[in-house]
Amino acid sequence: MKKLIKNGTIVTPSLSYQSNILIENGIIAAIQPGLETSDTEIYDARGCRLFPGFIDAHTHLDMAMGPTVTADDFRTGTRAALAGGTTSIIDFATQDKGDTLTHALGKWHRKADGISACDYGFHMAIIDWNPVICNEIQSIADAGVTSFKVYLAYDNLHVSDSAIYEILRRVGQVHGIVGAHCENGDIISKLIDTNLRRNNTQPCFHAQSRPDLAEAEAISRFTYIAQMAEVPVNIVHLSSEAGLMAAKSARQRGADIYIESCPQYFILDDSCYYLPGFEGAKFVCSPPVRSKHSQTALWNALSAGSIDTISTDHCSFNWKGQKELGRNDFSQIPNGLPGIEHRPVLLYTYGVAAGRISENQFVASLSENTARLFGMFPQKGQIAVGSDADIVVWNPSCQGTLTAQNQVQNVDYTPYEGLKIQGGAKAVFLRGELAAENGKVLFENQGKYIHRHSCDYYHKNS
Repeated sequence: MKKLIKNGTIVTPSLSYQSNILIENGIIAAIQPGLETSDTEIYDARGCRLFPGFIDAHTHLDMAMGPTVTADDFRTGTRAALAGGTTSIIDFATQDKGDTLTHALGKWHRKADGISACDYGFHMAIIDWNPVICNEIQSIADAGVTSFKVYLAYDNLHVSDSAIYEILRRVGQVHGIVGAHCENGDIISKLIDTNLRRNNTQPCFHAQSRPDLAEAEAISRFTYIAQMAEVPVNIVHLSSEAGLMAAKSARQRGADIYIESCPQYFILDDSCYYLPGFEGAKFVCSPPVRSKHSQTALWNALSAGSIDTISTDHCSFNWKGQKELGRNDFSQIPNGLPGIEHRPVLLYTYGVAAGRISENQFVASLSENTARLFGMFPQKGQIAVGSDADIVVWNPSCQGTLTAQNQVQNVDYTPYEGLKIQGGAKAVFLRGELAAENGKVLFENQGKYIHRHSCDYYHKNS
């Protein structure tokens, strides 16, 4: 049956306007004020904003870390995404040492296919580079994976600078993009060892072992390599003012870089690591959350358009039985925070409602920019005729409180416990179907794989 969403205000990165949206066969068929048709199911969005379905381009679902596995798999994580208004995610398929990219992609398809509630795609994380892997890049791109990742930290994940250069050159040939986890892994390993030798085992030493200058150095190094390779790159989960300054410096010297950050770096600050007992472990992630001063710098950068996308780095571990693995050694605390469900409302509350960013900027950073960069546009990321009918009916005036008790995420805490929020997803349409309403998921196991095309390097100097 056709559907008609009436009386809502459509928000794009450049304008806001009131109109009606006709949906047919999961696609937006018409956008027109006063549009009326017969034999149509009507949804009245009066008083609400109509946002394109949000896209989270940085998740880790069903991912092993040491002796444990993330609390959210593709079934629970994508349900939580839908509940909050996210209609598409891009997760990280990660190669094992000695394994092929093709095998890794197949493994992640088996994790996600048939159980995901929202639509999904994959980045490919490369941790073992050789001529065989190089020859796979084209076939991986042909399979709809046009974005890749390298690590400059973690002994079991990072690759050499020369390998990074070769990866960038090869991915550039297929018009893809490479994102990087930018921290100086050698320095961090040294700082971890030093702290443990001094019996500094508490959660606060996780943050102290990963200083913002380690991020800034790695961003600088990665962007210089990118300039030599002559390809655009993406900085993932940028966390600090020091990292931001390194990225801005790279842009000033001509590097074409995109910047992603995450809600935790805008909302939380490093005082959380000094909570009594072992409470600080709940906030252990990499990079760690930073100072309030860095928060302000990131908000200013987002408002100025210097930060392109906001994703979550959702990597959930339970407090009981998982975070507790590091009770006597901070280096054994599973790294990661939950956030896939709460990203939209956090950015709306502390960004839009607080007057730091506009609704148009909100849409750009949570939807359209992400879709463009990662080869999903115009199918995803916009409300336009011919696009998938992924639409969030957003109530800007509702209020509430975030608690672990009322979340859909399959984890026993939230780092945002007790925060007051404003706004929320009243209804979430996925390809024209009402998938969630008022935080309740109605549409399960219907997520489809997004076969992505080449990346849209939309920056002016690209």
